Formats: sequence, structure tokens, C-alpha cells
Amino acid sequence: MQRVSADKWYRTRRLADDVTHIDEPHIRTFYRCNIWHVRGRDQDMLVDSGMGVVSLRAHVALVNERPLTAVASHTHFDHIGCHHEFAERCVHHAEAEILAHPTRQATLADSYVNNEIFTALPPEPYRAEAYAVAAAPATRLLGDGDAIDLGDRYFEVIHTPGHSPGGIALYEAATQILFSGDIVYDGPLVEDCYHSDATDYVASMARLYDLPVSVVHGGHFPSYGAERHKEIVGEWLKTKGAL
Repeated sequence: MQRVSADKWYRTRRLADDVTHIDEPHIRTFYRCNIWHVRGRDQDMLVDSGMGVVSLRAHVALVNERPLTAVASHTHFDHIGCHHEFAERCVHHAEAEILAHPTRQATLADSYVNNEIFTALPPEPYRAEAYAVAAAPATRLLGDGDAIDLGDRYFEVIHTPGHSPGGIALYEAATQILFSGDIVYDGPLVEDCYHSDATDYVASMARLYDLPVSVVHGGHFPSYGAERHKEIVGEWLKTKGAL
């Protein structure tokens, strides 16, 4: 399989409400994490940071322009690979230990990282068998109801365990934007990780079902609106006998 140069690893797309979508197009769709950059008056926010096989700070100028807080929606390898590149790092307290000591097993790298998740390989010296997430101890621990304050924008932390114990979503009431992490997105949901919990998953989805949203920016797959949100969450809850 051919390798891609580092300068071609990331792509960015500016959306409404000062949100920019960053992703790694040479990772296959199912495994490809959405990285979200949000502009605020006093500082910016990064929701997740990708796989970490190429430096985000070195190749995406946007993340270097202003003070920035990197938030982990959860601590699987595809979401925290570049967190160590940022001075301010937030994670839910239930997964703080993984962010500080990200073993291949704890981050799911052992289960998922191989050459087949790519359509083209990262640049040298990347090797699947040597891949590891760098330690990035949190500078702030988050809990349900906490907030990320960007000065003129305020994102409430919603604890959404189920996919993983410390999963969070971030909700801006003023715009009704939801960054949902991996608890819900418009694609096959993963409910069987080693630390997934079926009861927690139902409770988290039930909580999100009635949340008024204008757009949902998930951890994977394309963003979607309010009607699709009701469909996805409603149909999922019905399969669990919870709606």
C-alpha cells in the first residue's frame, strides 16, 4: 500500500457557526474520527484530535492560531492521538487514567489498528505494530453539567456513558449544536467495547432523545439535523425496548 505525505494527511472544511471539520481522509470511513474546531471570542476548542499518526499542530495551521482547549469526547485511540500536542486538555474523570496512561489495550488500538483501516498508509516511520497513543495527562477533569467557556460561547458537558464510561457530549444551548462523540452518530454504533455498558447506553440515548438540536456533529460519519437525530435515537431506543 502506498504512503501519503504528511502535508496531505488532513483536510479541513469550514462549516456554519465558526465550526471547522478536520479529518484524516486516508483512514477508512468507519474508523475515521471527526475532529471539530470551534472558534470562540477568548479561546478556541478542539473536540477530539484524531489518530495521531501525523502531527495535527504541524499540518493544520488553524489549531495554532489562538489559545485552545483540547477536549476528549472519550479516550479511544482514534480520538486522542494528538492530545499531547496541546497544553490544555480536558477529559471526563472516568477516563482520566487512560488519557494519562494510554495503553494499546485501553485505547482499543490492539483491537483495531492494522493496515486495513487505511486506504493509504501514513508517512514513515509509521508501523501498525508499533503504533501507540502518547500520554496526555488532563489539565482539567470534567463532570456532568460542567462547561467549556470560550468567552462568548458556552458548551455544557453531558456525561454519556455507554460506549465508554467517560464518554461526553458537548451542547451549546444558544445554537443548539451538539458534539456527540461516539454515543450517537449517523452510522453503525459500537456497543461492545471492553468497557461498554448496555444499561448506561440506553440511559444516555434516552437523555439525548428530547434534547433540542439544530445540528449534531458526531465522532464519526456526516453531521445531521434535528429530524434525523430523532430518527436515529428513536429507532435505536425501540430496538432496546426503551421507547
